[in-house]
Amino acid sequence: MGCSIVCWMEWRRSMKNRRNEIVRVSVVGIAANVVLVIFKAVVGLVSGSIAVLLDAVNNLSDALSSVITIVATKLAGRAPDAKHPYGHGRIENIGSVTIAVIILLAGITAFRESVAKILQPERAEYSIVSLIIIVAAIAVKLLLGHYVKRRGKELHAESLVASGSDALFDAVISASTLVAAVVSILWHVTVEGWLGAVIAAVIIKSGVEILMDSLNTIIGQRVDSELAVKLKQFVCGYEGVHGAYDLSLHNYGPEKIVGAVHVEVDDTMTAREIHYLTRSIAAGVYREFGIVLTVGIYAADTSGGESAALRAAVEEIAAEYPEFRQLHGFYADVENKNVTFDLILAFGCDAAGIRDQIVQKLSERFPGYSFDVVLDSDLTD
Repeated sequence: MGCSIVCWMEWRRSMKNRRNEIVRVSVVGIAANVVLVIFKAVVGLVSGSIAVLLDAVNNLSDALSSVITIVATKLAGRAPDAKHPYGHGRIENIGSVTIAVIILLAGITAFRESVAKILQPERAEYSIVSLIIIVAAIAVKLLLGHYVKRRGKELHAESLVASGSDALFDAVISASTLVAAVVSILWHVTVEGWLGAVIAAVIIKSGVEILMDSLNTIIGQRVDSELAVKLKQFVCGYEGVHGAYDLSLHNYGPEKIVGAVHVEVDDTMTAREIHYLTRSIAAGVYREFGIVLTVGIYAADTSGGESAALRAAVEEIAAEYPEFRQLHGFYADVENKNVTFDLILAFGCDAAGIRDQIVQKLSERFPGYSFDVVLDSDLTD
């Protein structure tokens, strides 16, 4: 089998460590943001700066984002049950969507307040202490943002990546506040509203991008090309496998990826040989990639002769269409004059119409044969 219960236990242990690390990083974010909220709220109230107060509110939303990340991570780690046999991993994606919505609301609020400040400008009064606190806040946010985003990418945690991105934008907001303060002190000109509006627009754009990324993950995206190539090469490395096709992977959170693949083997293999081959492939893929993979079989005709001529004709006719991507699962039953194969065509084309045209041309060239063609989806490169 290749993959023992020890492999499974080690994988589960690594997933538990991942969740614990996400929680630890989130706690660091909460602590940093709470401290910043306190200092910025004091500075904003004392100086009368709406920009600084909005910055404090933004930091409060960051702390809330980290709380959401912790809750989502804990819920996502729950064991599978009868209603959710694939586990609860996608709750992490829902957490990312929630954080994106918070970022959007913060950006919209900031934009509204900034417009009000443009229409009715009020000059704020800054002290040296206030400026020092703002500079310190910029430094803290830059360090925190880079740290959280980097750890999020390492842990494949979308919610942490979103929180880290939000923290980096907060650093930009704080920097704009500092610019506004310096301009106000040196030239007695109020530009808080204009700077706030620009930054708010950037925040809204970031929120939309994070929201779309999270929703795309939930909806289901194309399998990563690099992963697809590596996995197919791994499967084809097993003796007796002539090709790997129909690879599909479904992400139920970073801790749960399930999928299926068809492998082409000689039609002379026995059921016993196929049994051990498919079990070995499934175990090997789980050990190397942590993916639960179901392995199906395509039979490769080893007789040659008329069967080979039929395949060559099918490939020749299919290649006439620019929408053609691949055919596989080909098998010609010469005795019963029946040919079966799967056909992959480009998305957006009249797939059924093209299939019918190919079948008609094949029927004209090989009278007496029936052609059973299954339209397949172009799921991976």
